Amino acid sequence: MTTISSPARRDSALIAAESLTRARSVVTPAMDAAVLRLCPALRPAVREHLAGGGKFVRAGLTLVSAAAAGADESVGVVGAVAIEMVHNFSLVHDDIIDGDLERRHRPTLWAEHGVGHAIIAGDALATLAFQILLEEPTAERVRAAGRLAEATQAMIAGQAEDMASELLASLSVEECLHMETGKTGALLSCAAAIGAILAGAPAPTVDALADFGRHLGIAFQAVDDVLGIWGEPSVTGKPVGNDLRQHKKSLPVAIALARGTDLPAGLGSLLERDLTEAEVAKATLLLEQCGARQETLAIGELQLHAALASLERVPLALGPSSELEAIARYVTERDR
Repeated sequence: MTTISSPARRDSALIAAESLTRARSVVTPAMDAAVLRLCPALRPAVREHLAGGGKFVRAGLTLVSAAAAGADESVGVVGAVAIEMVHNFSLVHDDIIDGDLERRHRPTLWAEHGVGHAIIAGDALATLAFQILLEEPTAERVRAAGRLAEATQAMIAGQAEDMASELLASLSVEECLHMETGKTGALLSCAAAIGAILAGAPAPTVDALADFGRHLGIAFQAVDDVLGIWGEPSVTGKPVGNDLRQHKKSLPVAIALARGTDLPAGLGSLLERDLTEAEVAKATLLLEQCGARQETLAIGELQLHAALASLERVPLALGPSSELEAIARYVTERDR
């Protein structure tokens, strides 16, 4: 997605991989310990879901943001655990909403244990996040919990807007970006700021990191929207064209519908009805031909640059700042 040279890309990918591997190694044991607080009836299903892994991008951002603000990464661990709990609660519920049977090449929690069990498990993870943060109600932890609560509400609002948009004939690009700012940008913004909050960083530093995460979230979702239509199922773990089957008004669809009379013949009607496999393939091709894929990636590129510019607004520790940039480039160049 970005235009950096191949050696620079390899260096950036290596730095990001090391950061996220470190975050996984630190945060996973803390999450395992936190799961012990859940009632015994929920623990097996939650453990199965968490065993699917994930990229630990939000946890990584939390730890590195604490270091960028001048603290030790360990200061951010409690925030990283809370962020990952909220993120996983959203995944569990999203899988129910979307009817997805598989995530990370494993059965989804609801597919394995039933909808009711999955709903309760997701609720438990969301509540556990705040129990962990507020177990020691220091001023920093209280502020962090408040920021996480706001982000969670914004994420839920974005998801509600996403669901409502499936019933609409069209959604403007601006409306789609607003929805995605809440759906994805809010939690990534919180992840990039909460470590600094726990480190007691000044407001300008927290705000700059929050803006970095918000822009990164939109770029992240732009890539996700492309993968939701054109992704390789063996890599993404989801059927090709899944977003089209579910009538999601993702960014490529919003961009195409904004063409108005320039919309390729037949695409509008395809986007309005249940699709056969052949029609999914046709709609995918027409979206590509009208430039929706490339324009979505271009929007993601602009948001990536805005994210990186946010890091320049305040003085940050040099090494962690480079790690934040590397993580940003990694998540906007991914194929899953």
